[in-house]
Order: sequence, then C-alpha cells, then structure tokens
Amino acid sequence: MDLPSILLWGFAATTVLTTILRACQALGLTRMDLPLILGLIVTRDRDRAKVYGFFVHQLNGWVFSLIYAAFFEALGLAAWWIGGAIGVVHGLFILVVGLPVIPGLHPRMADESRGPVPTRELEPPGFMAINYGRRTPVVTIIAHFVFGIILGVFYRV
Repeated sequence: MDLPSILLWGFAATTVLTTILRACQALGLTRMDLPLILGLIVTRDRDRAKVYGFFVHQLNGWVFSLIYAAFFEALGLAAWWIGGAIGVVHGLFILVVGLPVIPGLHPRMADESRGPVPTRELEPPGFMAINYGRRTPVVTIIAHFVFGIILGVFYRV
C-alpha cells in the first residue's frame, strides 16, 4: 500500500467532498453542515466547532481512503469507475448507518425516539438524513461518488 499516495489523494478527495457538501448547503440543496455536526461533538462553540469538525472530517477521509486503497489493492486495480462504485456504497453507508447512529453519540443532538430537549442544539438526521432536506441523500451520494473517483483515478496499485 502506498501510504504517501493515500495521504495526498485522501486529503484532496476529502477536501473536494467537503467543498461539494458545503457548496450544496450554500445553494440550499441541503441543510446538513457536517463539519459543524462533527465539531459540536467536542465543543459548544459553534465557530470553533466548524474548524474542529473540518479536521475530524479530514481524519475520517484519510481512514476511508485507507479502506478504498485496500479494495484497490485486493482487486489489483484502481480505476475511476471502481472508486466511484465504492463511493456510492460509502455514501449509502454514511446515510443508512453512519448518520443515524450519531444522535446516540452526540452530546448536543436530539434523538428522534425521545424528542427535543433544551440541551440538544441539533436535530437528528433521520433516515438517509432526510431531516436535513429531501435532496440531502442525492448530494451525499454524489459527493462520495466524486471522492471515490478521485481516489480511483490517482491511486496507483
């Protein structure tokens, strides 16, 4: 496994993914602000949370880049379409498994089963993050598809 390549292209792919998600939020396609959500796990300060969350998301991107590289190595091939396919599965995993478990771990997120309380500042994502807007699943899958394409194109087996 080529660790320097994983670190470089994982950083690039995560930065592009984060940019896509942020641009879609600014365009009103989703209300999900993943750096804010992740950052509010570690601090109440919403301004600092975005910074902390960006770094947490970047670390997550590197972890997932290692997983993509392991797939490429196991297949003996890295290509845009393989990376894109893994990206779609990754996006679906985030929507169906990752985001729905966050309320159980997040100290400032409401839980759908208990309802809102004054100490919870964020609404839960709901199934496939629909609570953040009906286009959120599409935006999330597209962003992860692009993430996978970048890794598939630039990672060398």
